[in-house]
Amino acid sequence: MGAAMNPPELSEAKVRPSRRSGRLQLLLIFIVTVGPMVLATFMYKLDFWVPQGRSYHGELIANGQGRADLGVPADEKRWQLLVTSPGACAADCQQLVYLARQIQIGLGRDASRASHALAAPQPQSADYEALLARDYPRLQRYPLALDKYTALVDGKPGPYLWIIDPHGNLVLRYGAQVNGKDLLDDLRQLLKLSNIG
Repeated sequence: MGAAMNPPELSEAKVRPSRRSGRLQLLLIFIVTVGPMVLATFMYKLDFWVPQGRSYHGELIANGQGRADLGVPADEKRWQLLVTSPGACAADCQQLVYLARQIQIGLGRDASRASHALAAPQPQSADYEALLARDYPRLQRYPLALDKYTALVDGKPGPYLWIIDPHGNLVLRYGAQVNGKDLLDDLRQLLKLSNIG
C-alpha cells in the first residue's frame, strides 16, 4: 500500500531538480570564490582594467628590492628616510638631508616610528662633517656600495631620498626637487596604513 502512495516515478522526479539545484549552487560557490582570483591574475598578467590614478608623489619601487640592493648594509627596524649620494654631498644632497630631518620632525607623535640617514661611498668634507655632528646628532650614517647603487638607479646616480619600510624594503624614491609637503603626506599615509615600525 505504501508503494501505491509513493510511486517510483514521483520520487525520481523530486530527486532530479534537487540534484540540479545542488550542482548549480556548487557552481555558484566556485565562481564566487575562485572567480575574483582568476580575474585579478589576468588583470595583473595582461595589464588591463588596472587603475591609472595614484595617491603617492614619489616613484614607487614595487619590485621587492631592499636596502641591500641599494648598497646600504644597514639594519633599521623603523621606517627610514634615507638620503643617498654617489659622491660628496653637494647642495642638492644637503637639501635632502635637511628635508629628511624636517619630515621626521613633522610627523609629530609618529616621529619615533621613523629615522633619517645619509649613505655615501666616501667621507664628506670636514666642514660638512662638522655641520652634521652639530646640527644632525641623530642622523645615521652608512657606507654606500656605489656599484649596486648605480645599477639600481639606472645610470642616473644623483642624490635621492628613499622611504624604506621596517623590513628594509624600498618603497618610494624622490629626486632632489621633491616637494617636502608631498613627501610628508606620503610618509604619513604609509604610517597610517602600516602596523609595523
